[in-house]
Amino acid sequence: MTDTEKLKNLLVVEIIPDLESAIDEIFSMIEKNKMASIADKEELKEFQEMHKECKEIVQEIENGEMPQEEAKELLEELIEIKST
Repeated sequence: MTDTEKLKNLLVVEIIPDLESAIDEIFSMIEKNKMASIADKEELKEFQEMHKECKEIVQEIENGEMPQEEAKELLEELIEIKST
């Protein structure tokens, strides 16, 4: 399995679903409380931006536009972040 395939798998199987769950949780909290703090809004925006970036990376991989070296670097970064 190439680094691009590993990266895509990590994004599709773990990272993107985790981000979607976090976004859903924030929306549920906001709906329950009928309001959102500035921190909640910032966190939601950050998660949404990360989600968008991950989707763009997957699209780049699917289009064959992701160089192996870049995929390897991103994969290593994400594994490090995920393990902390």
